[in-house]
Amino acid sequence: MNKQKTIVKVGIADLNIIHAHQLIRTSGLGSCVGIVIYDLNKQVAGMAHIMLPDSKLTQQANFNPYKYADTAIEVLIKKLIKNGAKRINLKSKIAGGAQMFAFQSSTSITRIGPRNVEAVKKELANHKIPIIAKDVGGNNGRTIEFDPTTGMLKIRAVKKEEIFI
Repeated sequence: MNKQKTIVKVGIADLNIIHAHQLIRTSGLGSCVGIVIYDLNKQVAGMAHIMLPDSKLTQQANFNPYKYADTAIEVLIKKLIKNGAKRINLKSKIAGGAQMFAFQSSTSITRIGPRNVEAVKKELANHKIPIIAKDVGGNNGRTIEFDPTTGMLKIRAVKKEEIFI
């Protein structure tokens, strides 16, 4: 009998950790990037839904660390290790970073999706976590769902076939 897995939702500028009997999902990935970091051996995974590339640009005294690529990935790694993941086994998959609106000019402000993807790649490289698969760019919003027992990331995009990476 196939037992239904609990779905843990991750909001925008949010992150969470799951174990084998759960799935983790986030919706509304436009220019935002969904990052999944996981340890398949321990069947533990975490997901962050980041909005912006760099926390150093914020002027807020009490900012949300889950909102930025540089701070969310750091927090996610620490939470995974606290939940039994082995740092050496950590791998990642990423999705999102779309260019949601067509602009005449391509200033860095309008390129938020590609900048988010670059920041996530750089941060994962800094932590020596390989990106196993990615579905980034384009101009479609995405919903992603990860299963820590299979390591598969399901991606649903508007007007596109569901894919697994």
